[in-house]
Amino acid sequence: MTLKTSSAARLLFGTDGIRGVVGRPPMTAEMALSLGRALTFLLKEERRLGRRPKIVIGQDTRLSGDMLAGAVSAGVMSQGGDVYLAGVLPTPGIANLTASTRADAGIVISASHNPYQDNGLKIFDGQGYKLPDQIEARLEALMADARLAKDRPPAETVGRAWPIRDAVGRYVVSVKNTFPKTMDLDGLTIVLDCAHGAAYQSAPAVFEELGAKVRVLGDRPDGYNINQGVGSLRPEICAAQVIESQADLGVALDGDADRAILLDHQGQVVDGDQIMFLCAWHLKNKALLARNAIAATVMSNMGLELALEKEGIKLFRANVGDRYVAELLRQESLNFGGEKSGHLIFLDHATTGDGTLAALQTLAIMKTTGRPLRELAARITLMPQILVSVPTPNPAATARLPLVLAKEAELKARLGRQGRVLLRPSGTEPVVRVMVEGEKEDLINDLAEELAQTVAKAN
Repeated sequence: MTLKTSSAARLLFGTDGIRGVVGRPPMTAEMALSLGRALTFLLKEERRLGRRPKIVIGQDTRLSGDMLAGAVSAGVMSQGGDVYLAGVLPTPGIANLTASTRADAGIVISASHNPYQDNGLKIFDGQGYKLPDQIEARLEALMADARLAKDRPPAETVGRAWPIRDAVGRYVVSVKNTFPKTMDLDGLTIVLDCAHGAAYQSAPAVFEELGAKVRVLGDRPDGYNINQGVGSLRPEICAAQVIESQADLGVALDGDADRAILLDHQGQVVDGDQIMFLCAWHLKNKALLARNAIAATVMSNMGLELALEKEGIKLFRANVGDRYVAELLRQESLNFGGEKSGHLIFLDHATTGDGTLAALQTLAIMKTTGRPLRELAARITLMPQILVSVPTPNPAATARLPLVLAKEAELKARLGRQGRVLLRPSGTEPVVRVMVEGEKEDLINDLAEELAQTVAKAN
């Protein structure tokens, strides 16, 4: 079951906020200032606050974060809003602080798993949820409205900026509180790759304070090295250290730490689909899985759906993007879901994906069952799946070309019920994603290559 969303009116916002190369439109200081101004104006207009709007702002470790934080803060204050600066903090930490401080919105400055040259801005509402498409479209319209730039509040109503004291410590406590109070991590060895990103302080503290022996990688950010040869995109680095350290678990985070790839004690990757199955199975056994159902995206493996079905768990599918998963969770009154990429959302504990929290919940299952992750992951069999990214300057237009759509339909007919074919424009990179899965690996490799060549020639 797929959640329908419309992005026709959105040009700047993709599946996860606004993202691009710093210094080139749209990722400029001027755009950030305009976004801060538009968001504050919208909050005043919609909520009719009897006070200044309150907006939390946090960032990851990339070089351009300070510049964009300053620009978006100036936009907020120029419209009479107050800014609360969290500094470097994981994306889920910003969502948490936005809700716990009773702020009206939160802004995260991060490009997630992208290299340091890129950056992005994504927005949470006052409850810590990412904005729906319709609100993002309204913000874009306001940013383009010349009248807003001329609507300047008088000097006495200009906003102010305040630091949030011990933002990292507050986030660490909130994540630790999701771990069962009767458990600790004594006796466990964990290799933790922080990707030189936003969790380089918080994630080691969480696992160490719960008693684990932690070997930390990627915890020396310099503004340039975020995601560089480390993190969730390079799990083999963490895997090698797991084997060398004879660790029980490897945790590879991305730059803003809203997702994680886990590795078992033999250094084998355990992806988001496998972890989703384990967590759903565990929650159902404890009678804690709402409606005995979860939400994933159209990218999740058919093997997940089949394994869940055997356990009496229903799978709802959303469009790609953890915010669409969160929307579907709320729409269907569910409390757990996620993405194959490692974004896992435990709505009983958090409003967005959180890599550190997901690793803790997995560790809780390992402690409860007394089984290693490798044995637990063997409960689900994934179908072979091929994912190809085809570069194109206009992914949305390319994916809609008649030649491309005809080839997609042809391959779907050839696979029938023995697999799936999915073609979609990326919302974060200038590529079209081609995904083919099925029982016969040779066949799906051929079909994926055939469709990818069609997309490439159609550019």
